[in-house]
Amino acid sequence: MLKTSIIGRISRLARDQRGVSAVEFALVAPMMIGLYFGCVEISEGVSADRKVSLVSAALANLTSQVSTISTSDMTNILDAAGAIASPYPASKLKMTVTCLNIDANKVAKVKWSATRGGTVKSGTVTIPSALAVANSMLILAEASYDYTPTVGYNITGTLTLSDKMYMSPRISPPTYGSTTCT
Repeated sequence: MLKTSIIGRISRLARDQRGVSAVEFALVAPMMIGLYFGCVEISEGVSADRKVSLVSAALANLTSQVSTISTSDMTNILDAAGAIASPYPASKLKMTVTCLNIDANKVAKVKWSATRGGTVKSGTVTIPSALAVANSMLILAEASYDYTPTVGYNITGTLTLSDKMYMSPRISPPTYGSTTCT
């Protein structure tokens, strides 16, 4: 009798379907929540990277449109480019604008450089060979942003997103302060 009672209870338990959904949810929910937060983090990172590209393009574009750039003009250019990074904090954004003079030997030499949070360039700069046109000028705009993911920062830490943009001066040669890019 005890044996049939135990077998009966086991068979009733095996046929009972009342808790299946709760068990499935308990198994699947952590994966779904992780997938959701992963997608949110990836989209935020892609958005921040896109903003860095837009900042470098704006820096190059604004700088290449003027022939004489005063210190206040450069401050305005850096402010305008930094505003593009919104809603990300501009305090983590580093921007540098450099005017390069490419000589007859296709060596790019820095004529002037301005920065906010970055490093001023000097000496020679390596540029892509397709852009090395003898006896010409280039504006090099660089932007970088230290992106810290909201959820996965323990795994990845802070990521540095960066981009460079080269542009020919539209009004040549551009002068910053008292230095002309020739």
